[in-house]
Amino acid sequence: MEVKHSRNPNHPEVPVAEGKTRFMDLALDQRLLDAITDIGFEYCTPIQAETLPFTLLGKDLIGQAQTGTGKTAAFLINGIQRMLESPIPEEERFASEPRVLALAPTRELAMQIAKDAEELCGYTGHNVVTVVGGMNYDKQRDQLQNEVVDILVATPGRLIDFLGSQDVFLDQLDLLILDEADRMLDMGFIPDVKRIIRKCTPKEDRQTLLFSATFNEDVLNLASMWTQGAEFVEIEPEQKTAERVRQVVYLVGGDEKLRVLVNYLEQKEVPKALVFANRRDQCRDLDEDLRNQGISTALMSGEIPQNKRLKTLDQFKRGEIQVLVATDVAGRGIHVDGVSHVFNYHLPDSAEDYVHRIGRTGRAGEHGVSVSFASEDDAFSLPSIESYIGQKLTTSIPEEELMAPLKKPPIARRRGGSRRPPMARNQRQRRA
Repeated sequence: MEVKHSRNPNHPEVPVAEGKTRFMDLALDQRLLDAITDIGFEYCTPIQAETLPFTLLGKDLIGQAQTGTGKTAAFLINGIQRMLESPIPEEERFASEPRVLALAPTRELAMQIAKDAEELCGYTGHNVVTVVGGMNYDKQRDQLQNEVVDILVATPGRLIDFLGSQDVFLDQLDLLILDEADRMLDMGFIPDVKRIIRKCTPKEDRQTLLFSATFNEDVLNLASMWTQGAEFVEIEPEQKTAERVRQVVYLVGGDEKLRVLVNYLEQKEVPKALVFANRRDQCRDLDEDLRNQGISTALMSGEIPQNKRLKTLDQFKRGEIQVLVATDVAGRGIHVDGVSHVFNYHLPDSAEDYVHRIGRTGRAGEHGVSVSFASEDDAFSLPSIESYIGQKLTTSIPEEELMAPLKKPPIARRRGGSRRPPMARNQRQRRA
């Protein structure tokens, strides 16, 4: 595959900066370098600067880095460069046989990886195909059967389906990428991933990159099984929470949270916000409560059909929706610049989830605000969060204007569950 391309004269020389690695210093193919420049990248992030010198030499790698640190570009740049250095003649490029496979635990993350891959392949002629659950199965099968597949981005379940129907083959794979391995473990995908890897080129004949935000014993055991002589790179920010995120913790009663949240959204400058709750039913109730108060909101959780989630995400990006109410699993796949605020309506059980949540704001050089509500039900999570992030969180009582009464009475619900329709008197008597 030969694509003629010369340096874009409109791209200015990136100046040398002390302590920073320029992409142009990595001896990348000019076609890839021009795509990187078009995107606006000039200097490598720490994870890119640490990993690319290893991966571009063909070494396996285990990388630990938080979401939003640039790891997606790190593994895609390596994969595209490898394909450019070892091109396959046009007549030997076939459908159903990807050279690069990126596995991700959620549809949203897979879609984001594919979008980034398409941008980075802007001048190279490589084709990116995405196979994820909840999307049009027949369309995905048609792409696998009839298009040359250079980079395949997939979620485990849907890829298993296509492997079973022999619509895709992984025995010509040059590079295997496992993203968010810890989340795959949490979501129960490891048996599927093991089945997929058994279909791949042997680890001696492929390069394997494994990325994870955290590494426990289980993840490290899997990494040792799937990689060979891997380099280990750990990128720890100076603080585990973004320096550009101002963190606020309000001490409130459980019945005061909605009032404070609504008043904050209405009285302060909040153009784009994510609100996290711990369970799907809590997210449903909160979405309904905010709508009842006239807030422009939408729900993002695993129970929402994929096509609706993608439409909602596009509306959120365009500013047509002010607030997304999300679970942790759905939130991990939300990569939207310009999120001004993250609200922890309930503090998460895991300190790591706290870091992932507030990492949705303060991205791309912007500043953000994290607002957490600590009540008698979840304030016990604060010490473990403070220990994990290595800093003390300042707590305070909400300002007087945030405690103003709501415009409408809150929706009445039974304790411990969602609202139920009232029973007729004779039904109550029969149950008694």
